[in-house]
Amino acid sequence: MSREGRLGVGIIGAGRVGPVVGAALAGAGHAVVGITSGSDDDRVESVLPGVPFLDAPEIVRRAELVVLAVPHAELAGVVAGLADIGAWQIGQLVVHTDPGFGLDVLLPAATRGAIPLAIHPAISFTGTSMDLRQLADAFAAVTAPAAVLPIAQALAVELGCEPVVVQDADRPAYAEAIATATEFSRSIVRQASDLLAAAGIENPRAFLSTIVHSSVDEALADPGAPGDVPGLPPAV
Repeated sequence: MSREGRLGVGIIGAGRVGPVVGAALAGAGHAVVGITSGSDDDRVESVLPGVPFLDAPEIVRRAELVVLAVPHAELAGVVAGLADIGAWQIGQLVVHTDPGFGLDVLLPAATRGAIPLAIHPAISFTGTSMDLRQLADAFAAVTAPAAVLPIAQALAVELGCEPVVVQDADRPAYAEAIATATEFSRSIVRQASDLLAAAGIENPRAFLSTIVHSSVDEALADPGAPGDVPGLPPAV
C-alpha cells in the first residue's frame, strides 16, 4: 500500500492476537482507532499504548479496516451480530485472523458492502510485543476475492509476513495442518518434560529447548520431506 493509503484500524478481540496485529499495523503507519476491552487490559495497553477501549459497534463505526481476532467459536456470531444492527459499512475492509475459516464467515458483512479478507499469520502468539519479531520471520495465509487479493497481500506484508495465497476451498486443510503442527508439538513437549521430571531432571523444558528446536529445524530442512518438490524450497 502507498503511504497515502493509511487506514483507521479497529481491533475487535483483545486476546493474544488482536493487540499484536494492531501494533504491527500501527508500525506500518496505520492509525489504530480503538480496541475492545478484554480480560487483561494492562497487557493490551502495553502493546497498544494510548489506544482507546471501545465497544465493537463503535469500533466498526470509526474504522476503515476492522480486524476480527476473536475465538473461533465466537467469530460467526460477532460478524452476524454487527450485521443485525447495521454496523458494517460499504467499502470497509474486514479481516479475520482465524485459520479455520475462509470467507464464508464474513458473508453477513460482505452482503452489506464490506470487503472480506482472511489473513492468518502463522505464528504462535504470546500477546506481547515479542510477537512483532516473530512476525518478521513468518508467513501469512491470505484468502480474498480475486479483485482485492492484492490488498490482503499488502496487509500481510505490512504485518511483517510473507503472504501465501490459500484458496477458500483449501482453508479446512490449511487449518488442519496448523492445528496438527501446534497441538502435536505441545503434546510431545509436555510428554517429554514429564518423563524427564520423573527421571530427576530439573527444569526439563529448558533441558529440551535446544534438542527440540534443532530437531524441528532438521525436519523442516529435510529435502525428502512429504510435500517437497525437487528444485523448490522445503515445504513449511
